[in-house]
Amino acid sequence: MKRLDFTVEDHGLQYTGASRIEGPLVFIERVQDVGYDEVVEILDPAGHLRLGRVLEISQTHAVVQVLEGTSGLATRSLRARFLGESFRLPVSQNMLGRIFDGLGRPADGGAAPLSSDLRDVNGLPINPVARRYPREFIQTGISAIDGMNALVRGQKLPIFSGNGLPHDRLAAQIIRQARLVNETAGFVIVFAAMGIKHDVAEFHIRNLRESGALAHAVMFLSLADAPSVERLLTPRVALTMAEHLAFACGQHVLVLMTDMTNYCESLREVGSARGEIPGRKGYPGYLYSDLASLYERAGRIEGAAGSITQTAILTMPADDISHPVPDLTGYITEGQIVLDRELFQRGIYPPIAGLPSLSRLMKDGVGAGYTRADHPALASQLFACYAYVKRVRGLADVIGEEDLSPLDKRYLQFGEALEQRLLRQGEHENRPIALTLDIGWEVLSLLPRDELHRVSDALAQQHYHGAELLA
Repeated sequence: MKRLDFTVEDHGLQYTGASRIEGPLVFIERVQDVGYDEVVEILDPAGHLRLGRVLEISQTHAVVQVLEGTSGLATRSLRARFLGESFRLPVSQNMLGRIFDGLGRPADGGAAPLSSDLRDVNGLPINPVARRYPREFIQTGISAIDGMNALVRGQKLPIFSGNGLPHDRLAAQIIRQARLVNETAGFVIVFAAMGIKHDVAEFHIRNLRESGALAHAVMFLSLADAPSVERLLTPRVALTMAEHLAFACGQHVLVLMTDMTNYCESLREVGSARGEIPGRKGYPGYLYSDLASLYERAGRIEGAAGSITQTAILTMPADDISHPVPDLTGYITEGQIVLDRELFQRGIYPPIAGLPSLSRLMKDGVGAGYTRADHPALASQLFACYAYVKRVRGLADVIGEEDLSPLDKRYLQFGEALEQRLLRQGEHENRPIALTLDIGWEVLSLLPRDELHRVSDALAQQHYHGAELLA
């Protein structure tokens, strides 16, 4: 933190004292000409400057959210200055290769970025009329995603996970390997961390350095020991940087935000301190619109060369997919990648659940001209057959596997092959999409041809090997 004092030359309204301090909030009475979301500088008794922003304005007081916490502040000695503008971030391509804290200040020992381009971090969702529909297939090299839940450029596709599951390893693999099939250039990476532990942050920094991706990446880290309210600004800071790189510099940006559950917990904390009427599980009633203000900043714009593709990690408390955070996220984003604890316990990496996972834009980014003509039908047939496998496994738990019909036993073989040969792969294994599709056909060939109702005769003649080949 900077150590300074206010001077008579400083601009902005200055106030001494506060009526009360509650959690991360400071209540300042009798304010004038102060606006919502305005930046506030607060001088503590030690002479350290802290940043805050106005959350609420009334005729009698202003509620200021102190981004670096209120520890050590006293109501009588507190001094505040309202700057008359919202929080702004200096943005520049020179920030690539750098690591910043959650508010955009250097955390790598380097100098503060110099830029005349100061952008309001709150931004705006992309105008639907100006949106360009996402279509280009992104090859992640991960068969469970590319083959069955394909990601396309400009999409927002979160990862739903649970405590102890390898979501960080999966995200790191996506960062290392994601690229367009017909382009050699990779993505520019914008990484935003909210409330993650130091060892997780070190893992991601090491992954970017060792893969060489840090040179075209920028990281914003609000770690677990940072004030929790700082997390509310971190994703906005990161997305502001991403918008500059994508729409001002014409680059294709992959934004990774982790962990959105920590962000929502901070939102609940502030709402509770403000005395707001809580919604589901204590989260504020505006949780949906607040999340949408972040997720809807991804996409493509007509006439702009760049794009923002967004992947957000959120950990589901008790693996509950109906929890408000994943539930509302699923309504906003274009699908989700769900990690399965049972697959993880069986040693399958990545443990991506076949049926709960979904990519709503996959149909527009695969097929002839993007991946391969057989891709849509193959993915649809794999989903249908895997769904039947789940039913057969449930039946086997009741009557025993030995009493199943020969066809049901064949489906059990298919399910095991799909999980062990298609879903399972190495953490550093980068599979081309053609290999993923070929493995899919090999697994599907374990079933009789007359069970493949979603595959045309022409495709079957070209790719179906016959069950006898893999017996």
